[in-house]
Amino acid sequence: MIKVAIVDDQAMVRTGFTMIVQSQPDMKVVGEASDGEEALDLVRRQQPEVVLMDIRMPRLDGIAATREIATTTRVVILTTFELDEYVFDALAAGASAFLLKAAPPEDLVKAIRVVAQGEALLAPSVTKRLIEEFARRPEPAARKARELETLTERETEVLKEVARGLTNAEIAARLHVSETTVKTHVAHMLDKLELRDRVQAVILAYESGLIG
Repeated sequence: MIKVAIVDDQAMVRTGFTMIVQSQPDMKVVGEASDGEEALDLVRRQQPEVVLMDIRMPRLDGIAATREIATTTRVVILTTFELDEYVFDALAAGASAFLLKAAPPEDLVKAIRVVAQGEALLAPSVTKRLIEEFARRPEPAARKARELETLTERETEVLKEVARGLTNAEIAARLHVSETTVKTHVAHMLDKLELRDRVQAVILAYESGLIG
């Protein structure tokens, strides 16, 4: 059972997401919060696996709250605008997925399942935003260049596919290997680069110039 917490300052939005999540046999809503401060308390008490997080909220916003909890909890950022100005900040804070509030219910359910499995869900528009963010910089940073050199050829290939927003299943199909093999490559890649999760890997791939 995937334990989900819902954080949004609008009661009607929380109610709508709760109904969608509770309709799934493998998911359970363990609590709601109306701002970032309440979210931190809720996560401490209920220890959800996934938090659906609004960005703009009173007291403590979704970016700051994500930064506090993303080391232990998967966060799906909910946004009204596809290319929200805070996209990069939220990813850098540790969010594992971005989702439009107007997205179909099945997209929400998919996002929860994907991030609960430890993967990231980056829509093409979000990946495009990352590309634009780094394209504005004068030159690619050489950050962790030495660590990148420790990757095998296949691990580097997998990192590139992760940076393009593909799931393990999609990478497996593209590289003609099993999904288990891809998971192993991803785990080794994250370990060698000392990264917390796939989103950090995406950011590193762009910052280092591996993708661009």
